[in-house]
Amino acid sequence: MTRLFLIGFMASGKTTLGRALARDLGLSFIDMDAYIERRYCKTIPTLFSERGEEGFRQIERIILHEVGDFEDVVISTGGGTPCFFDNIDYMNAGGTTVWLQASPDVLFTRLTISRTQRPLVAGKTPDELRAYIAAALAAREPYYVKARCTFCADQLEDRTQIAASVARFKQEIPF
Repeated sequence: MTRLFLIGFMASGKTTLGRALARDLGLSFIDMDAYIERRYCKTIPTLFSERGEEGFRQIERIILHEVGDFEDVVISTGGGTPCFFDNIDYMNAGGTTVWLQASPDVLFTRLTISRTQRPLVAGKTPDELRAYIAAALAAREPYYVKARCTFCADQLEDRTQIAASVARFKQEIPF
């Protein structure tokens, strides 16, 4: 039975690498944000708007405990998932947790492209976005470092890099 939990900052590549890794290993893939959107029939930004971050984090915890029971699966968590409640301990007890660590510059580039889709960074200027990344990484790192393994996720920009990262993941990460 394989259960991989991919954690890390938003835009660190959890969905990109997770989907490719699951396909390569013949495992199921769950993107928690997409799962939440399907379950609640609302987008993540809408849920944040309606329920606030605290309400969203409650939903996220419920879904984590649901998908955390699945077997032979790669689970891409939300960027904040490990930082609330007992979520990181729950994931560590139930499977292999891997922190996808991306540099602040890579995160900035990726978030600049997708920031309108992400409620915590939507509308930020470039300087505000850089400051937010630095502050949020500092706040979240104490949770991320509790992962069983760390994997550099800076090279996920095209199919060649993704394939190479999957191969490297399989060599570096014991699961």
